[in-house]
Amino acid sequence: MKAIVLTGSDGALHLENYPDPEPARGEAVVALKAAALNHRDLWIQKGQYAGIKYPTILGSDGVGTVIECGDGVNKKWLKREVIINPGFDWGKNPAAQGKDFKILGLPQPGTFAERIVVPVTQLVDRPKHLSVVQAAALPLAGLTAYRSLFTRARVKKGENVLITGVGGGVALIALQFAVAAGAHVYVTSGSAEKIRRAIKMGAQDGVLYRNADWVQQLEKMAGSFPVIIDSAGGVGFSGLIDLASSGGRIAFFGATHGNPTDFNMRKVFWKQLNILGTTMGTPAEFDAMVKFVLKNKITPLVHSTFPLAKATEALAVMDSSEQFGKLVLTIQP
Repeated sequence: MKAIVLTGSDGALHLENYPDPEPARGEAVVALKAAALNHRDLWIQKGQYAGIKYPTILGSDGVGTVIECGDGVNKKWLKREVIINPGFDWGKNPAAQGKDFKILGLPQPGTFAERIVVPVTQLVDRPKHLSVVQAAALPLAGLTAYRSLFTRARVKKGENVLITGVGGGVALIALQFAVAAGAHVYVTSGSAEKIRRAIKMGAQDGVLYRNADWVQQLEKMAGSFPVIIDSAGGVGFSGLIDLASSGGRIAFFGATHGNPTDFNMRKVFWKQLNILGTTMGTPAEFDAMVKFVLKNKITPLVHSTFPLAKATEALAVMDSSEQFGKLVLTIQP
């Protein structure tokens, strides 16, 4: 099979011939049709991720058709079009992943390839209202957004929700989920055009986070926010503490701008804030997320597609932060 292989610390990706995977007991081989990019792939390419090994096939998100089943797998899976839950071995505690938890694409081979082998328990039928490309954009972003909003932040209908950095895959699908849940969503972005497009998707309003008075602008728009979803951290996190309602919940799943530079603990305890770290989600949350998508006919936004051989170019677009929606590699017709 053909696969995009990260061969070394220089970040070079090569389209190479790679051995076809063979299923062990309980596993299935999926002929992939599309695979979406995540920032995780970019960080691995740049050498900014723990446990990197070479060579490795990147990619956590994929959609395709089951073409082979290992022993113990019901043959009814054959020819079914599926999406893959990218989180493996969560563990027994739903509150946090166990020591064996891992994400598809490192350490085991990922979805930037023509085929992949995974336990059949990781497979869910493709939502029929989604195209192959749209379905590829769902798994990691959808799971992360679902746990952030519903399990960790416990968003309720009618609440004000602030989502930072709209334009990225998780932020956008979190916007769609929150709107579907009846929340009043506000956003931040570095682009006025992205804010305009978010409003068309159901956001109430938004502000440019590069403006010095972005916190004051949001206070005028909405007052305060019982729920805040963040992936940036950095210098702007202190503003989120100011914007959070008393007893509010700030859930974050990334730190693309680094650690907060001014973390005011007095405000946190006086306002009785809940600072909630979150990563991916449980198998039950993945199933619940897919059901939520089906019920509300949610369609992940796709910014653009690239053929598998153009994975390097796709990652460069991600690195530029110009996209509004997911970047997807197309693999087979």
